[in-house]
Amino acid sequence: MTHLPLEHYGVIGDMHTAALVGANGSLDWLCYPHFDSPSVFAAMLDSEVGGRFQIAPVAEMTSRQLYLPDSNVLVTRFQGGGGLAEVTDFMPVPPGPVTSGPGVHAPSVIRRVRVLSGHVAWRWTCHPAFDYARAPHEVLLEEGAAVFRTPALSLRLTTSVPLELQGAAAGGTFSLRAGEEAHFLFQDARVPTPPDLTGLERGTLHFWRTWLAQCTYQGRWQETVRRSALTLKLLTFGPTGAIVAAPTTSLPEWTGGTRNWDYRYTWLRDAAFTVYALMRLGFHTEAGAFVDFIEARSRESSPDGSLRVMYRINGGTDIREEKLEHLAGYRGSRPVRVGNAAYGQFQLDVYGELIDAIYLYNKHGEPISHDVWITVTRMLDWLCSHWRDHDDGIWEVRGGQRPFVLSKVMCWVAFDRGLRMAAQRGLPAPVDRWRAERDAVYEEVMREGYNEEVGAFTQVYGASEPDGANLLLPLVKFVGPREPRMLTTLELTRTQLTSGPLVYRYRPEHAASDGVGGEEGAFLPCSFWLAECLARAGQLEEARTLFEQTLTFTTPLGLLSEEIGPDGQALGNFPQALSHLALISAAVNLDRALDA
Repeated sequence: MTHLPLEHYGVIGDMHTAALVGANGSLDWLCYPHFDSPSVFAAMLDSEVGGRFQIAPVAEMTSRQLYLPDSNVLVTRFQGGGGLAEVTDFMPVPPGPVTSGPGVHAPSVIRRVRVLSGHVAWRWTCHPAFDYARAPHEVLLEEGAAVFRTPALSLRLTTSVPLELQGAAAGGTFSLRAGEEAHFLFQDARVPTPPDLTGLERGTLHFWRTWLAQCTYQGRWQETVRRSALTLKLLTFGPTGAIVAAPTTSLPEWTGGTRNWDYRYTWLRDAAFTVYALMRLGFHTEAGAFVDFIEARSRESSPDGSLRVMYRINGGTDIREEKLEHLAGYRGSRPVRVGNAAYGQFQLDVYGELIDAIYLYNKHGEPISHDVWITVTRMLDWLCSHWRDHDDGIWEVRGGQRPFVLSKVMCWVAFDRGLRMAAQRGLPAPVDRWRAERDAVYEEVMREGYNEEVGAFTQVYGASEPDGANLLLPLVKFVGPREPRMLTTLELTRTQLTSGPLVYRYRPEHAASDGVGGEEGAFLPCSFWLAECLARAGQLEEARTLFEQTLTFTTPLGLLSEEIGPDGQALGNFPQALSHLALISAAVNLDRALDA
């Protein structure tokens, strides 16, 4: 079976893990029981051995997907051949009746098949492949159920239709007429089968709709922004408040290429974007939970105040990278990786993003505690001695450390936000030292990071190549949106890094070696950052046009990938939290500019 385009997938989840379901009725990705657990279905990474759970009509029918309004309940509708039918997929959201111990949630996938008109014959197969298709399993048949068992994990499929063993899989065929339904429940084998699946569906719909009702956004792009909010909530790990960058691993940044990374973790650099987006939409509880997560991580930093780049969703730090040579990769894109070696990199920009997130929550949410302030002061004291160091940069290059412009700018942000909190709250701090370091960063960036010959801020000191990351400079208030140096940087970015409405992070063939090699698509967050820069600079017609053009790269379900390929195809891990965060920020600020 060939791989579906990424834009033909929908995502469901329960804030513990997530599953991707294709428009062909195949559930091709699920890690269990958490986002960063080993996969049990991974046909996205190997259509032959990765494992899938497919329910599809026997006859050839066309299909399309939609979400039930204001929810993450997914419907795949099939039509043609004398019938109209649909498969509804969802994961019940805790708290609920499905637990595997006191207060411990055990995720489950519920699939409901219904024929709306005519008569439809179905074929289905459930073939898990545990531990990224490395762990063999046995299958046991029970009354109306199949149990897939390994020493580490056992999962049960309960269904209302006949099933039979098919080697290491369970499957069968069945037929339904108009008005008839069939149900499938995939869950931890230790958990009793809930008696009322219809009630679980109603409860899940109620949860998503009640949550979304808190959204305060009333701007021009309500449907798009609300779908982004639902996606971010779905990518949140409920027990800790962490938000994964994406629920998948190794979906390539270029089809057939090697830029295939594991994004099932939480990056500190996304912190400020996350807190800003959630608070601007009225989701203060979620913003607070995420701040609690990053505050806990900052308290766990090294005694000298240095930070890690990323964390597991439970706060753990073991993210060692491993190549899975037995998997063929999405459309032949190898290697398949689990873990991410960037966790051991030195990235200065995370200090700015983390302290900016704490600053935003302190200003718009609740005052931070004394312990958090002590942590902030320790980090800034460390940064005073290290901001001049070279680092690996926001793009996590593997070609050696250099003086990246954005890294220095985010050091300025860290000092600036620390000074603001000290002044606003009257908190004790070595303000003279912080102010001196902040000013020194600013002067150095203006002197070394701006190339007079090309008239732009560049990727690294002394270079001539632009960097899409520098679109953040006015967004973090390092420069004004109409600063002449920034306006010329925008022009160079549009000249060298764009293709139509799409913006590339940088051109690997032009920039200094990133140590990875190969090609990549255009980076969707950069397109939204550029639109926001133009809006803040007063270039509203260009900003709105670019924003609307970029929105055309959302999938039919309103989801965003990380990158876009030369033929308009979605690339990279999917759906991508940072793309949705950048969309929300651009929409909010473009609304504000247009209203003014």
